[in-house]
Amino acid sequence: MTTAPYGSWTSPIEAAELVSSGHPLSGGAYIGDEIWWLEARPTEGGRLAVRRMQEGEPVDVLPTPWNARTRVHEYGGGAWTVTDAGALVFAEFSDQRLYRLDPGATDPVPLTPVDQGMRFAELAVRGDEVIAVRETHSDGQISRDIVAVPLDGSAAGWSDGTPDAAPPTSDRTTARGIRSIVAGSRFLAYPRISPDGTRIAWIAWNHPQMPWDGTELRVGDLEDGVVTTWRILIGGPTESVLQPEWAGDNSLYAISDRTGWWNLYRLDRGGLTRALHRVDADFAGALWQLGTRWYQPLDDGRLLTVRTRGTDTLGILDPATGSLTDIELPLVSILLGDVAGDRALLIGGGMQDAAGLRELRGLGGPDELDSGTVRGAGLRDIRLSVDEIPDVAYLPEARAMEFDGVHAVVYPPRNPEFEAPAGELPPYLAFVHGGPTSHVLPMLNVPYAFFTSRGIGVVDVNYGGSTGYGRAYRERLKGQWGVVDVEDTVRAVQGLADAGLADPKRLAIRGGSAGGLTVLAALTSSDVFACGTSYFGVADLAALAEDTHDFESRYLDGLVGPLPESAQLYQQRAPLNRVDELSCPVLLLHGTDDTIVAPEQAKRFRDAMVAKGIPHAHVEYVGESHGFVRAQTIIHAAQAELSFYGQVLGFEPPGTPVLPLWRG
Repeated sequence: MTTAPYGSWTSPIEAAELVSSGHPLSGGAYIGDEIWWLEARPTEGGRLAVRRMQEGEPVDVLPTPWNARTRVHEYGGGAWTVTDAGALVFAEFSDQRLYRLDPGATDPVPLTPVDQGMRFAELAVRGDEVIAVRETHSDGQISRDIVAVPLDGSAAGWSDGTPDAAPPTSDRTTARGIRSIVAGSRFLAYPRISPDGTRIAWIAWNHPQMPWDGTELRVGDLEDGVVTTWRILIGGPTESVLQPEWAGDNSLYAISDRTGWWNLYRLDRGGLTRALHRVDADFAGALWQLGTRWYQPLDDGRLLTVRTRGTDTLGILDPATGSLTDIELPLVSILLGDVAGDRALLIGGGMQDAAGLRELRGLGGPDELDSGTVRGAGLRDIRLSVDEIPDVAYLPEARAMEFDGVHAVVYPPRNPEFEAPAGELPPYLAFVHGGPTSHVLPMLNVPYAFFTSRGIGVVDVNYGGSTGYGRAYRERLKGQWGVVDVEDTVRAVQGLADAGLADPKRLAIRGGSAGGLTVLAALTSSDVFACGTSYFGVADLAALAEDTHDFESRYLDGLVGPLPESAQLYQQRAPLNRVDELSCPVLLLHGTDDTIVAPEQAKRFRDAMVAKGIPHAHVEYVGESHGFVRAQTIIHAAQAELSFYGQVLGFEPPGTPVLPLWRG
């Protein structure tokens, strides 16, 4: 074993491996005898491809250059579905139109008109139509409704009955337009038509609420495919209701956090609400992407559920008795895909298991649950999110820890070939998740191993505002963004230093998007960190409120305060206005096409550092948006970040290109 300073260890996990073997997955579905899924392709410009297995190898259902990605709410969700005949229906990223790709065909058929400013998400086929949430941009205005789009392509040249171009049939009288089923609020999600087709349920909310703040479960009567009357069953400004599903024609299941935790309920036609299983844990999370499912009804009437309190647990809930049976799995992160009979598709990972798409069998009845031995008997890998997992000896061991009420996951340095000189403490890098309403789990993480295998510890902080710990923990951030998140992150790294696990003089912080604001706020309001990295982070709160997209345009009302009443607070909290208090180097990484946090924010923060003479680096990636997806970007950013830490924290990472720092 070689003795070398922390940070200078040689690692087999190179930046290129973060791309060449990385392809995040989502949306597993049973299509006939096959399993399909959505897969990110960093080596193909970051496109999202619908794929399936063929003779044990993944192949494209949706060929290049088609990209199944919707921009509804900018974060999308539910960008593809499949007809009974096996045709793929998807939203194409480049023009946001819906297309149909028939089995054996190479050229998709457009289903919606061109140049109408329409986007579609949460797609579901019903009969000869696609039911979807539509977002329309017209003359600077944005509206949303739930619509039905004919599958035959007859609406491709029409919009709501108005011809915009020649329809794909010579008989113009047979062409049908897109039918608006219901609108009535700024945001809509989870359109669910009752089995008998007479009613529709959906979730609705308005500014300034976010879906984790307050939503309404609405039910409307359908007449000729259009809602005639509707009413609110449950929900309001301080109750978050999510994912309604029909339990027959006259009752619904839904998730509500009315007790302070997202639990499952059954509602009858009159609105009577009954809790199925009360527990201090969350059966849901933040609705960033439309169509996210936290439970799935099984054929026998039971519910397959995921509940969270620090880690995810899969279980089966019997609505008749209220009993909840846990299924032991090696997974700590679980997202539900499709179910079919006694089978279910899961996307997730564990502390020793890479994230990916897996199939769980044996859900036919309580006696068939191989609790404790499911990994060997009933859980099989379909497609992992990495092609090759590094030697486990180089992967860090995740440790869930708590620092004075702040939840965090710690990943100590680990490399079987190296040890540090006696008495040396490792540098630590605090990861700050985005959202800020999100959360992290203690699981195998190759990007973290990129740092830990080189002798740099990682601590991932679930600061106040994170989901997974109930509404009260989420609301610790209410009006306190840039304060509580900073204090909690500082508390976590100082806790590591006080325990003798981290070098207090070599603490760094990094985060993206909302996490980027926490980074810049921490660096301009404390002297705990030696440096920090902001990935497409927020520097100017007022500019964010003015420039960001519609979904988040009133998010800051709850995180900071309403405008214009809180204008002074926005100025006080903005890191851009506190650069005079900054005394350490900063790395800024941003995409030129970011529509969520404008690249101008990073430029203005850079200019302020230049004016003060603060060492820094600012890198813009042409063509990248909010969240880097291109292979060359991911590689360069990882190498730049490692070089930056080496220069500031006093170590030389072997084989890493040097990132030039501006030093005045």
